[in-house]
Amino acid sequence: MLELSRAQARRIALGAQGFLDKPHDPPTMRTFARTLERTGVLQVDSVNVLARAHLMPLYSRMGPYDTTLLDRAGSGRETRRVLEYWAHVQAFMPVDLWPAMQFRRDHYRARRSKWGFTADATLEPRVLDAVRLEGPVTARQLDEEFSGPRTKEHWGWNWSDARKVLDYLFLVGDVAIAGRTSQFEVLYDVPERVLPRAVLEAPPLDREEAGRELVRRAARSHGVGTAACLADYYRMRAVPGTGAAASQPSAKEAIADLVDAGELEEVRVEGWRKPAWLHTSARRPRAVRARTLLSPFDPLVWERDRTETLFDFHYRIEIYVPAPQRQYGYYVLPFLLGDEIVGRVDLKADRVARRLLVQAAYGEDGAPADTAEQLAVELQRLAGWLELDDVVVAPRGDLAGPLGAALT
Repeated sequence: MLELSRAQARRIALGAQGFLDKPHDPPTMRTFARTLERTGVLQVDSVNVLARAHLMPLYSRMGPYDTTLLDRAGSGRETRRVLEYWAHVQAFMPVDLWPAMQFRRDHYRARRSKWGFTADATLEPRVLDAVRLEGPVTARQLDEEFSGPRTKEHWGWNWSDARKVLDYLFLVGDVAIAGRTSQFEVLYDVPERVLPRAVLEAPPLDREEAGRELVRRAARSHGVGTAACLADYYRMRAVPGTGAAASQPSAKEAIADLVDAGELEEVRVEGWRKPAWLHTSARRPRAVRARTLLSPFDPLVWERDRTETLFDFHYRIEIYVPAPQRQYGYYVLPFLLGDEIVGRVDLKADRVARRLLVQAAYGEDGAPADTAEQLAVELQRLAGWLELDDVVVAPRGDLAGPLGAALT
C-alpha cells in the first residue's frame, strides 16, 4: 500500500484544488472553467464584510479577476455554466450536476413534513403559478400577494410565507435560482427557463450512480482524503443508512465501487488515523509555490478537521462568537504561503473610506522569517482587486507590527 507523508498529502490536496495552475493574465472564462473544475462548488454566504464567499475562492486561485465572469457563467439559459443548489451547502455548482442531485430533491420532498415547514401548503401551487407567470421574481415581490406582515421575534430569520414556500420549491426542484439582485436577493424562476435544455432532458442518476459521481468529483477536488472528507464535500452520508436514509447514497459504497473501477487507490497518510483514498489521476507535486489568502468558506479549509490534519492549523470562524470572547477576530482568513498556512488576518473592507482594514494579524509557529513581507504583498494585491486604496493595520496580534512596517 502506498504511504504518503503529511507534506505529500498536503501538496496533492493543493494541486487538486488548483494551486498549481499557471495564472492567466488577465483571467478569462477559460480560467474560470478550469478553476470551477478544480473546486467543484463555490459556497454561497451572505456575509460581505470583505467579499462574498463565492468570489474569494476564485480570487485565491486565479488572482485579481473580473467578477462579471461569475455573473456571465450564471446567466442565460443555454450558455449557463453554473447553478445555485444545495450541493455542499448553498453553492454554485456546474449545471451538469443537476441530474446527480435528483436523490436530494426526492429526499427533501419525501421529508417535507419532518423539518418543521410552517408555511401553508395550499400556497405552494399558487406561488409556483406566480413564478411561472412573473419569473424571475424575488420573494419580496410576492409578499404582498401571499404573505402577512413579517414577524420580528427571530432577528435575521423573519422569512415570509412566500419565502418559506419558495425555499421549499427550490429544494425539491420545482423552481430554480435564476440569479440575484444587486442587494443579493434570490431571483426564482421555473427550471425550464433557467437550465439548459440538454441538462433538463438528461435522465436523473439513480442512488448508486449519483453516489459514485459525487464521490468521484470530491476525490478529484481533494486529491486524497478519508471517507469522511469525501462524504462531506457534497454532504453525503459516510456509511449506508436505514429507513428513509436508505435512499441516500453513501460514500463508503461509492468508494468501494470506484476502487474496483481503478479510479481510487487506498493509501496511508502520515498522522491520519483512518484509511485514505487517492484519486489515481491526482498530481503529486514536489513543491507548491502559492501565496494567497483563503476565505473561511474555501473548499481547501472548510472541513476543519481535515485542515488540521493537513496543515496543523486549528481554525474556527468566530462570526457568531461574542466580540470579547473571540480569539482572533470576526472574519479571519488563513494566509497560504508555499504549501503551508503560515498566518491569519482579520480583514474588513471599508468601502466608504476605500481602505482594507487589517484588524488583527497573527503568525503561526514556525512561520518563515519573511511572512510579514509576503503577506504585505498579498494584502496590497487583494486591496487592488477590491478597489481599495490603502491597507491599514491595527496593533493587534504578533504579526501586526512587522506587517505594518512591511507595508510602509
